[in-house]
Amino acid sequence: MSFGAAAAGTSQGDTKGDVELTAPPEDSISDLAFSTEGDYLAVASWDQKVRIYEISQQSGKSEGKAFFQHEGPVLSCSWSKDGKYVVGGGADKVARLIDLGANTSSSTIVAQHDQPIRSVKMFQTNGNNMLVTGSWDKTVKYWDLRQQTPIGSITCQERVYTMDMRNELLVIGTADRYINIVDLNNPMTFQKTLQSPLKFQTRTLACFADASGFAIGSIEGRCAIQYKDDTNSTLNFSFKCHRQNATPDTSKVFAVNAISFHPIHGTFSTAGSDGTFHFWDKDAKHRLKGFSDVGGPITATAFNRTGTIFAYAVSYDWSKGYAYHNPNNPNKIMLHPVVGEECKPRPGGTQRKK
Repeated sequence: MSFGAAAAGTSQGDTKGDVELTAPPEDSISDLAFSTEGDYLAVASWDQKVRIYEISQQSGKSEGKAFFQHEGPVLSCSWSKDGKYVVGGGADKVARLIDLGANTSSSTIVAQHDQPIRSVKMFQTNGNNMLVTGSWDKTVKYWDLRQQTPIGSITCQERVYTMDMRNELLVIGTADRYINIVDLNNPMTFQKTLQSPLKFQTRTLACFADASGFAIGSIEGRCAIQYKDDTNSTLNFSFKCHRQNATPDTSKVFAVNAISFHPIHGTFSTAGSDGTFHFWDKDAKHRLKGFSDVGGPITATAFNRTGTIFAYAVSYDWSKGYAYHNPNNPNKIMLHPVVGEECKPRPGGTQRKK
């Protein structure tokens, strides 16, 4: 699918109005997560901290409100549905939780694995806060935060590299390009397992806003759109992105590091090692906006609950290994005001089957 080529005539996006987050982390940023209950942003970082910031809708100004410490790089963070708790998971093989109403930076260990925890997601069941953790030990575990032991576990084919959840849909991406789909009504079994339609390593994935499917990003500058139900399989496709023409016959290929879906419009963003981000309409197979290189790899992205702010982290993404890490690399989080038609679906696009 020549998604990118079809979008060649789209207008360029503008980042001049973007606002830099105050007092960002001191090392590479691994994850961003907005609260669904207010304009608060959680940030996970390689400096072993999870930080929580309050963001002003009017000015974009930010203020640090809380943080908690891990004993290794933090790879993922997530909010509870009620906005009262933030959890982080990382290389110290544990997930830690902070109670934002407790007025303290101390955290509680709420989950543990045999290897680093790559992804954490919080959800609610019958009003109770629950946690799901995915690890390089090849397991996904479910935790009731009122208990110290997991209430269930499911073994994957390989190490968990990425994971996302929306409503009852949980999607797990592992090494060797396996994609596991779980219905949280039956959380201890895989509803479906498939190999990624992309030929190279899975880097990230994100569930559609309506939970009818998910998008996959890989290290080879390509993205795939996948519906969970076979009845919509004809709507599955993949497209090239985050590539630069090196010569008339060759392209430089960059990893797709982050995908985020707009909470209102259902459109989505991709961001990559090339330092660019783009907004897309999957139903119309159209790129809505493309943004120029922001000065460094983009490692994480997130929309706020109303879709009016798009946060993106600019920091070293380790795609070239330790040898290319430079202390002078940019390390910042930018807040982009979503204005006008930037994320609105294209009129007359092909709509998903009901």
